[in-house]
Amino acid sequence: MGFRKEYLDLILVPSGLLIMFTYHLFLLYRYINLPHKTVMGFENNDKRAWARNIMAVEKKELGPTITVLQNNTQASTALAAVSLTLCSLIGAWIASSSNAFFQSQLIYGDTRATTISIKYICLLICFLLAFACFVQACRHFVHATYLISTPKIPGTPDSSIPVRSVEIAVIRGGDFWSLGLRALFFALDLLLWFFGPIPMFMCSVFLVMILHYLDYNSRPMHPHRSHGDQFQMSKGSFDV
Repeated sequence: MGFRKEYLDLILVPSGLLIMFTYHLFLLYRYINLPHKTVMGFENNDKRAWARNIMAVEKKELGPTITVLQNNTQASTALAAVSLTLCSLIGAWIASSSNAFFQSQLIYGDTRATTISIKYICLLICFLLAFACFVQACRHFVHATYLISTPKIPGTPDSSIPVRSVEIAVIRGGDFWSLGLRALFFALDLLLWFFGPIPMFMCSVFLVMILHYLDYNSRPMHPHRSHGDQFQMSKGSFDV
């Protein structure tokens, strides 16, 4: 029995997914153990400094800070809506389409109805996962807004909200945002599977190359100083 084109799906599709999963496991390892080598770790360092500084300013000066969080919330909401809309379109397509195009001879690969159903299910899972991650990102950004806008207790110089709580809310919102984007990248990879396993495998390799370039950080982390440190330095200069 000779080689059949259906065998390409059994070889190239798992290989492409293995490349994507292996890269993201490697990225997760670096993010946990070597955060300064990743762009996300570099950005988290800036977010921690941002959270420390905004908790030291007066509540009446928090207008730009709230605007930043609102912009992040709106962006997450928009992508969540897009993901949910695509899920609905895929569900409607599964229910009403005959899939004649994806079963044609133009697609070099497995074009059986069962395989096409698996493609739809995998793509739907990616969009649902992206939707869930973007919703969680909105949740954390909204929670950070509540923490930042909490009034100070009269008679106390500092806010009653720990800075660490604001840092965690902002960083977790960014992490869920990144996970939602990764789910969309996987969805793009699986979308090309509809046109055959060869485009899907090539897309996997291309995405890993691009993501490695975008995720790798070679710049040293900036040693940010908090608002309180700057105040102490300026006070010390006047004492001298």
